[in-house]
Amino acid sequence: MPRHKTRRLTMAQALVASLDAQHIDMGRGRSEKLCGGVFAIFGHGNVTCLGEALHAHRRTLPTYRGQNEQGMGLACVGYARARRRRGFMAATSSIGPGATNMVTAAAVAHANRLPALFIAGDTFANRLPDPVLQQVENRGDPSLTVNDAFRPVVQYWDRVVHPAQLVATMPQLYASLLDPGGCGPAFLALPQDVQEVAYPYPESFFAETVHGIPRPRADRASLQKAAALIAGAKRPLLVAGGGARYSLAEQTLADFARRRGIPVVETLAGRSTLAGDHECNAGPLGVTGSSSANAVAPLADVVIAVGTRLQDFTTASGSLFWQEGVEIVALNASPPDAVKRGAHAVVGDAKASLEELDSMLGRRKAPPGWLAKAQRAYRQWDRYLARVTKPTKTGTPTYGQVMGAVNRLARKGDRTVSAAGGMPGEHNKIWKSREPGDFDCEFGFSCMGYETSGAYGFKMGCGPRGEVISLMGDGSYLMMNSDILSSVMTGHKVIFVVCDNGGFAVINRLQTGKGGAEFNNLFRHCTGKEVAVDFVAHARSMGAGGEWAGSLAEFEEAFDRARRSKRSYVIAIKVAAYEWTGGDAWWDTGVPEVSRRPQVKKARKAQVKGRAARQGGQ
Repeated sequence: MPRHKTRRLTMAQALVASLDAQHIDMGRGRSEKLCGGVFAIFGHGNVTCLGEALHAHRRTLPTYRGQNEQGMGLACVGYARARRRRGFMAATSSIGPGATNMVTAAAVAHANRLPALFIAGDTFANRLPDPVLQQVENRGDPSLTVNDAFRPVVQYWDRVVHPAQLVATMPQLYASLLDPGGCGPAFLALPQDVQEVAYPYPESFFAETVHGIPRPRADRASLQKAAALIAGAKRPLLVAGGGARYSLAEQTLADFARRRGIPVVETLAGRSTLAGDHECNAGPLGVTGSSSANAVAPLADVVIAVGTRLQDFTTASGSLFWQEGVEIVALNASPPDAVKRGAHAVVGDAKASLEELDSMLGRRKAPPGWLAKAQRAYRQWDRYLARVTKPTKTGTPTYGQVMGAVNRLARKGDRTVSAAGGMPGEHNKIWKSREPGDFDCEFGFSCMGYETSGAYGFKMGCGPRGEVISLMGDGSYLMMNSDILSSVMTGHKVIFVVCDNGGFAVINRLQTGKGGAEFNNLFRHCTGKEVAVDFVAHARSMGAGGEWAGSLAEFEEAFDRARRSKRSYVIAIKVAAYEWTGGDAWWDTGVPEVSRRPQVKKARKAQVKGRAARQGGQ
């Protein structure tokens, strides 16, 4: 019998060669690398074997030196978001704190249903040197290492204990990263002694492979029931989630809504599915949403949720869709997400499902007065935004005014990024998309620091066209900022807008809004005095350009210089700590049942009333 050709490589070399051979079909006969590169911080658990393998492939599979392991993982998330799940980055660390640092980033990818590959060194499979440097021993189970901490926050987990194992593992890993219904991060633990072992791998294992993203079709009976519900609706509402964007369904959804006369509201992950001036756009929905969307949503009799898991910030903790008789039709590639909130599940690709529903509905349209009502609410919201974002010549600018300035100054092709603190609410409420895809907010896990590292990875993913503008508060800057240096080193320019309101002001707002005393959030409440941080000097020390803006007029001038800069640029501006854009919906949070503070007692009554109102709509 003929012998199959083999290539003798170490396990680490075979892993890297496999990554380098994978491509993604981009359509029209064009393919690109599936893995855009590897972020690495080397330690004893990954430098000698995996590092040697990465060096050999450095021209075709680039390796980028990380500054912080969590930051590397967040950059992977940003890259995947910019690529709309059509590609991923890998991040590798050594065996101890480097690995546990990446767990948070893996959770961000998992919560957002995004592909990323995390690779960590591990203890010795033979256990002869145990305990090794940085090993955390579990006395009851010697097989456990810190890498087991990844299990709850990834879709695919494996420990490679024999080099031959890769032949079965890698195809499963790629399938998991590309699965539209089960997409999420993957993790590989690589014991140090196994990385070095050579094995005769079949040559076919390293053959160039071009992957496609499948479009799973929904069951026809579920589509027919959904079509009947939509056809009979007097007040249908379409909720655009992140899955609509990952399915590349923006145009399909926009055309579907226009043809059917259905208002569209957007989740944080689904923001910029529609252009801001689309005739069916009724605004962003939920706790950090608009008064227009939040007024229209409770009136709907059929809610068509496209690619969203209907998280509490989207539904105002369920209060927006509890009205009697409302039906939810959920189009989602993920079965567990499709059945949330008691929805009628249509399990399938968003774009394909919308196209099939469209053909089933014939000429059916919603009553014209319904869309007109949503349009009036949206115009009223626009007038409100014009007032709160209008520049003033005196006083400390608000978040909303800075956000309004960024929206005016941004151009077609620019992309904006936010993640945590007060900025997501202002970004969500105020941003008017010039084109689909110009808004990115990591709010699935709302991870502070994504604004820096995620924006860096996002720039890698979206390429040279336009600027990536990262919007953050001072708290997020202080939490994680070292990838400003990364962006300078690699030439992936980002404009960082830092709004300094003296601490964690939005959590201070929640604290006082629920009756609590101002405590441990703003710097002056921690120290008894103001604390000044020179963010610009710090950014310049890492090679970025930067300047302070003393007013909105100065901010606009600084932004022009930032755009003309060839390297990353930080613009810092002092903003008000107590002024926020309105439009919020109710949010269910814990409020003490017993307290000596009258403010807490008052907040408790309001919270109980909100829960009763939601409960009464069931």
